[in-house]
Amino acid sequence: MASFFTYDQLHQWADVAPTLQPPARLAVIGDPIGHSKSPQMHNPALQTCGIDAQYIRMQVPVGSVKEAFGLFVKNGFLGANITIPHKFEALEAVDVLDPLARRLGAVNTLAIRDGKMHGFNTDGPGFLRSVKEAFRTDVRDLRILILGAGGGAGRAVAVQSVLAGCRHLLLANRTEAKLAALLSELAGLNQSSAPAHLQTCTLEHADLAVHLADVDLVVNATSVGMKGEDAPLLPEGCLESRHYVYDMVYRASGPTELIQVATAAGARHADGMCLLLHQGAISFEHWFPGVTAPLEAMRAGLQGAV
Repeated sequence: MASFFTYDQLHQWADVAPTLQPPARLAVIGDPIGHSKSPQMHNPALQTCGIDAQYIRMQVPVGSVKEAFGLFVKNGFLGANITIPHKFEALEAVDVLDPLARRLGAVNTLAIRDGKMHGFNTDGPGFLRSVKEAFRTDVRDLRILILGAGGGAGRAVAVQSVLAGCRHLLLANRTEAKLAALLSELAGLNQSSAPAHLQTCTLEHADLAVHLADVDLVVNATSVGMKGEDAPLLPEGCLESRHYVYDMVYRASGPTELIQVATAAGARHADGMCLLLHQGAISFEHWFPGVTAPLEAMRAGLQGAV
């Protein structure tokens, strides 16, 4: 079987579907999409639960998400995951938008129920679950630094952290000006009896060095680390063994530079594979209400994929 299916094939799905066994009922869409590890996670979950279906990759071009969703409905799919660059387009393409997805400003999970397209976001909840698993603590108990808070992933983590009751949030971006809208939005959410203390800084090492002493959890929401030659994110010698480090990037070729620095400092750490696992488990439970995602089967599938 091909590593992914094309948008043209989706338009001719009546011809493609009979060649697949078990039948394709779930997909991940993106552009590009061939690198996605989601099938290696979800297909073991489907097998473990005895569900006669398979999960595939589908490459969908920008501007075609709404039509792709309609074709999924027409061809009997149960849902899909949505990855870069389609999460914002998916927000406008669904019939029913979950309130959390509206707040997070993006949709990464489609569930098709009675012909209606329901949009969810599992980025934020997946972050909460993975922090709990990796560090045995809750987001609300941590002082958090988000590197790259001006991007989509950083924004989702920031919003979810405030909603979860985080008391101290430092937002770092290459230019602080891009954080103005996010700060305004977070202030609107920040209505608890003990509201979060919100700060901003740049990604310059001199700025970060000033703040890291007052941070428990460092979250990398930038794309830095995907390439081995990427420059260090943090100033040398600033991480301590007490820090938690969460790199939303993961590389099949080995740990990112940030994870290597965390390891050398004796700091506990997690990478994007942990987030992918918990995002996927929440998606699975949206597709199959009442079914608990088989987390260990999904974890084993991911570990085998890398």
